[in-house]
Amino acid sequence: MLDAPDSHADIVARLRFVGCVFAEDEAHLLLAAARSDTDLAGMVDRRSSGTPLEHILGWAEFRGLRIIVHPGVFVPRRRTEFLVDCAAELAAPSAIVVDVCCGSGAVGAALQAALPSIELHATDVDSTAVPCARRNIAPAGGHAYVGDLTAPLPPRLLGRVDIMTANAPYVPTDKIGLMPPEARLYEPQVALDGGPDGLDVQRRIIAAAPRWLAAGGHLLIESNERQAANTADAMASNGLTPRIATSDDVDTAVVIGTR
Repeated sequence: MLDAPDSHADIVARLRFVGCVFAEDEAHLLLAAARSDTDLAGMVDRRSSGTPLEHILGWAEFRGLRIIVHPGVFVPRRRTEFLVDCAAELAAPSAIVVDVCCGSGAVGAALQAALPSIELHATDVDSTAVPCARRNIAPAGGHAYVGDLTAPLPPRLLGRVDIMTANAPYVPTDKIGLMPPEARLYEPQVALDGGPDGLDVQRRIIAAAPRWLAAGGHLLIESNERQAANTADAMASNGLTPRIATSDDVDTAVVIGTR
């Protein structure tokens, strides 16, 4: 760890210059992670050029955990902690849980930490993300599969899933260009693009979920206040009873459909 006060001040000034809102915190993290002056210089250069801090450090903080995040993998957002909160409230200690569009596996890992006895399965179509998810959930017994939504799940789970979670892409295609460069340049398009109205992937998850959910099982999808009503309507059209939970703290919504 490098500890020179002038180095810290220089890093903070440089990060502030390029628009890093939490420059002080980021400087501390980079200093702690650097193994040499050369390593530190390279990390600061990457951050100054727009590389997400989490891709540089190799991890993201999520619900009190350090989630391993490989370069090119979607970085878990703090607002998604609300999805975990909602799922944890509904899940029995030994629930069968499926997390689709799992990315780094942050949602599953956080649920394992909250409910150590769950049986966890996670899927993602991104073959870069799934090895990352395995590293985060396999130590506690979780399983991660490469494939489209529910397609790679073991058939034995049909009709037995208690909780299905999804932080599916929900940004409308024509809004991708308005996202911060950290997201649109460094994260996979498949993790961001939700189609013309942002709900294409959600609709496919909702259509598939009833076959997998147990009676009384729940599908939870991250959304926002603008789209949540349409997501709830899609759940109702597929035989699920929907309700919308919102969090003012992190400005997000979770749509919950019960079979």
